[in-house]
Amino acid sequence: MKDYYEVLGVRRDASISDIKKAYRKLARKYHPDLNPGDKAAEQRFKEINEAHETLKDPAKKKQYDLYGSLGAHGPESGRNGGHFEGFDFSRSGGSSFGDIFETIFGNFAGPRSQTGKKGLRPERGEDLHYSMNLQFIDAARGIETAIQVGHKQPCAACKGKGIDPASKQSTCPTCGGQGRVQKQSGFMKFGSICPNCGGSGVLAGAPCRACGGDGRVETTSRLRVRIPAGVDNDSKVRISGKGNTGRNGGPPGDLIITIHVSPHKVFRRSGQNLEMFLPVTYAEAALGAKIEIPTLDGSSLFKVPPGTSSGQKLRLKGKGIVNPKTREYGDLVVEIRIVPPSTKDLKVRELLKEIEKVAPYDPREELRR
Repeated sequence: MKDYYEVLGVRRDASISDIKKAYRKLARKYHPDLNPGDKAAEQRFKEINEAHETLKDPAKKKQYDLYGSLGAHGPESGRNGGHFEGFDFSRSGGSSFGDIFETIFGNFAGPRSQTGKKGLRPERGEDLHYSMNLQFIDAARGIETAIQVGHKQPCAACKGKGIDPASKQSTCPTCGGQGRVQKQSGFMKFGSICPNCGGSGVLAGAPCRACGGDGRVETTSRLRVRIPAGVDNDSKVRISGKGNTGRNGGPPGDLIITIHVSPHKVFRRSGQNLEMFLPVTYAEAALGAKIEIPTLDGSSLFKVPPGTSSGQKLRLKGKGIVNPKTREYGDLVVEIRIVPPSTKDLKVRELLKEIEKVAPYDPREELRR
């Protein structure tokens, strides 16, 4: 019998950690899947695995160090078997490369699929998208409204399973009931979950005729939705759980509403601020005035100070649009536009000329500086 320490290439005082490290390195090098048809490599791997089985266990290692053998219960009793460290070397059902690495490195090949009933994973339902047109004032103030939405709900005929209740399950023909399939790339074989049965090894039965096997059917529902104040063009409002029903017991998706806002005849939006033009007369701009103007909350008395120029911008604090996240309000920005009187009337023209004589001024003086 070969010396197990020599087989693994470690010293007799090597730690369990060093023994496992040496085993992993050699196992990768001599594994039969990486050396197809090489009998010497397969025999070498068996010796490596046999040595590791003994030396990784402190009790077995101690007995081996004392007596050089484990007797009838030692690793020699399993030399003629086909199983080592969880590996199956029978060519009828040999381990895949991914399986071996999963054993050697813990979880190198990734976790095995944890499938649900009949091998099917619960899947979250798809999100639904709905486009909503809103009037400017409704978008600014918020609105609750009813909408019609087409979506998928569980099939009543098969109770959401997608399988004809009258049909019987059968062995999956793709994997032969194993739940896993193998693919070969060069000299390496890779194992994966069977795509046909989802890893269960069985097919649940014929697809449900009512839903075509999807487990869901199309329907239309009327929903009342609340659009918060302050939404803007292309804002998205997510309504949780109002999307398509999930498959195989999975959670539903969401309803995502995209907002489109119609323009307003008076107001314009700039971020959280509202903007508007306010036409005033010569007298109102020169002498000042209190003018009633529209706001989102109704009419408000607005003060135009004396000597106001055309194009000047004045503000009404807190009369803009609310920010849906911070709940802070913007301002109403009022831009003054002086509208001259009609000069068709002779008396109006005379009065304007009289004003120029009484209070002459040159509005273009700054242009000449």
